[in-house]
Amino acid sequence: MNRAAWAILAFAACSTSAPSQTMRPRDVDALPSSTPTLVSAYGSDPLQVGELRLPPGKGPFPVVIVVHGGCWTKGFATWKNTAPLASALTGMGYATWNIEYRQMGDPGAGWPGTFRDWAAATDHLRILAKTQPISLKRVAVVGHSAGAHAALWIASRPHLPARSEIGSKRPLPISVTVGIDGPGDITSFVGFDAKICGKPVIAPLMGGLPQERPDRYRLASPVDNLPTSARQYLVTSTVLTPEAGERYRSLAAAKGQTVQVLDAKNGGHFDIIAPGSAAWKQQIEPFLAKALRGNE
Repeated sequence: MNRAAWAILAFAACSTSAPSQTMRPRDVDALPSSTPTLVSAYGSDPLQVGELRLPPGKGPFPVVIVVHGGCWTKGFATWKNTAPLASALTGMGYATWNIEYRQMGDPGAGWPGTFRDWAAATDHLRILAKTQPISLKRVAVVGHSAGAHAALWIASRPHLPARSEIGSKRPLPISVTVGIDGPGDITSFVGFDAKICGKPVIAPLMGGLPQERPDRYRLASPVDNLPTSARQYLVTSTVLTPEAGERYRSLAAAKGQTVQVLDAKNGGHFDIIAPGSAAWKQQIEPFLAKALRGNE
């Protein structure tokens, strides 16, 4: 993450109403992670790639797609930031598919490229299942920060028009989705994004503001495509504030979608995806274990 954005996020995280922040992105990148079972490309771009990790045993294993954050923008975070998380989930008995994707600043990123990457990476599990012991009937998605938006959006894909720019004819069904400290409503996130990321990032991602691209925002914002068949879980902290999490939960409930929310009090934005941290051991690991248990 660039220094300006880190300073802003650190300031927000250290305010009296926010959780304490002890870890930086590079601290999480440096945590130990297991060697992937294989690395597989889901497209022709060098960034269209993912790491598959398999637990011991014969399988077929329930699989968790893991999506890193980084303000949707190159230079903030890569799949290294979620490799420790993916490794920890594999240690819990799940196959994990930790994906990389194009972010703003990469050729072809933004609308619709970034969304198409998330979709293609998800559906690539069908290819992997031909040779790897994974179960396509038990697929979950866990995303952090901007990756939380991606995770919730991936679960909403069956509700999108197939002929839309980010639609798919046969999206892979998702059983469980967990959004860790990231927005499910990107329309209302406009403005706050600059405070968190150091500059506006949603409008560049979408090619305009909500009033300029309303159709795009309706397709891209998970809250506008509820309910989904996937069980939904949210973790609130610094980026997804408890107030924003409650708004999402209430809007979802009005549409018939139950969303379980964990307020990660005392857990900073990066601490909560750092296996071994106090926030991880006391809050996130038990919450993920409960959320993913129904996907076994």
